[in-house]
Amino acid sequence: MNKYAIIDIGGKQLRVEQGRFHDARHFAPARPVLTSNTKISINRVLLIRHGSSINFGYPWLGDAVVRGRILHGCFKKKLVIQKIHSKKKTRRTLGYRENMTRFVVDSIHFGGKDLNKS
Repeated sequence: MNKYAIIDIGGKQLRVEQGRFHDARHFAPARPVLTSNTKISINRVLLIRHGSSINFGYPWLGDAVVRGRILHGCFKKKLVIQKIHSKKKTRRTLGYRENMTRFVVDSIHFGGKDLNKS
């Protein structure tokens, strides 16, 4: 598609399009509890591409908003950590899964109009 935005969320930069879902690591909500179908609005938009025009922000675009909703909380793939002392015959295995929040992008707004409808 030629309509997408690059947003800053959770310390990462994500390329988002309408209708696709994405996983965010640290989601700082206005409400303390995020449930499914909670509407979100992301103002940290770094770049918007609409057809052949590209708009950059320094560092963010002031009048750009990405709107979406939370689908559910999920986990990242498990990371296995092993610590082995070869001469002492000791092994320690730990697992770690990072909490993620899965959200879907409903619309991208720039300059007061919805880019996905035009």
